[in-house]
Order: sequence, then C-alpha cells, then structure tokens
Amino acid sequence: QVQLAESGGGSVQAGGSLRLSCAASGYTFSTYCMGWFRQAPGNERETVAGIHVFGSTSYADSVKGRFTISKDNAKNTLYLQMNSLNPEDTAMYYCAATKCGWSLPLRQTEYSYWGQGTQVTVSS
Repeated sequence: QVQLAESGGGSVQAGGSLRLSCAASGYTFSTYCMGWFRQAPGNERETVAGIHVFGSTSYADSVKGRFTISKDNAKNTLYLQMNSLNPEDTAMYYCAATKCGWSLPLRQTEYSYWGQGTQVTVSS
C-alpha cells in the first residue's frame, strides 16, 4: 500500500532553514504528483507547494522565493527546502501524493495519500 513518511522538521530561529523529506513507498513514485501542505493550530490546512511528474512546480504566494520543492525519483523521496523561515511558517507539514493528470493538482481534496506530518516551529 502507499506509504508516505515525513522527516526533517524541528525548531529553528527566524531566518533559519530546514529541509523536509518525504519517503514514499508502495507505488511508482515517478508517476505521481506530489505536494506539501501545512496546518497551523486553529487554521485550515493550506497548500504550500506541488510538483508534477514532468517537473513543473507551484508555490503558495507566502513561500515563493523562500521554499523549493524537489524530488529524487531514484530515492523515492520528495523534499521541501525552506529558507528564511519566519514564525508564520510554524505548522505541521504534510506530504501528499496522487496520480498525475495533465495539470498539477493544488487542492488538498485532489490528493489521495497523506503522510503523518512533521512539525516545524520557528521562533522569533
């Protein structure tokens, strides 16, 4: 079965960096669209970034220029490099996967498989 496992979260000071990883198994990684989502306490889960099998990417306006989504098909792993972190980035971060169509899905309802999440805390 499809399994997604996030890692790399932690506590950092504002201005710092973290790299999240999402190890995938149970499906052909290279054929699925992948995304990162986050949910802060009291807020709804929101889209952070997505990547299509063809390599196109999309980012939330709030993270553009600071976060980079990438994937290594040989390692079945999705990444999120997060730079210039600020306290507003504090949230539980989730990776998700879904079979790819022609366009990159950006809504969480379009994703079929989810990891358990990894916590990111940014202090000022």
